[in-house]
Amino acid sequence: PGTMIIRIDTLTHPAVLALLEEHLEHMYATSPPESVHALDVEELRAPGVTFWSAWEGDDILGCGALKELDAQHGEIKSMRTARAHLGKGVASGLLQHLVAIARARGYRRLSLETGTGEAFEPAHQLYLKFGFVECGPFADYTNDPFSRFMTLSLSD
Repeated sequence: PGTMIIRIDTLTHPAVLALLEEHLEHMYATSPPESVHALDVEELRAPGVTFWSAWEGDDILGCGALKELDAQHGEIKSMRTARAHLGKGVASGLLQHLVAIARARGYRRLSLETGTGEAFEPAHQLYLKFGFVECGPFADYTNDPFSRFMTLSLSD
């Protein structure tokens, strides 16, 4: 495999927009609409959200974002690996990057909301591998049978 380059993204490149479109379609295909918490492009461009894309040459590999909930708590959003690059370690590379940024920002905790069910099992396994643990709803989330909440303490 070549070198994965992760860079802050302005959400204007057609490949990035297509990947986000695929991400939203997948979320709506696997969860009821009221249980989809994926951010759209405008929300990803909002202050307090930083979005990264991962590339190998001209190929988009994946994306991920960090939303600042407060000075000590970040949320992972829009983690997605391009279909053509699944199983190549893209998600692990992105997650490592996001955790490192969160630590550098001084966050004490990094949390996420993901779906439930078989479609989300690879994501659950990835987060567990990185030390994330189950937690209750955080920020504005509420208990939902289609949501699974996970968190990672960074204050070690």
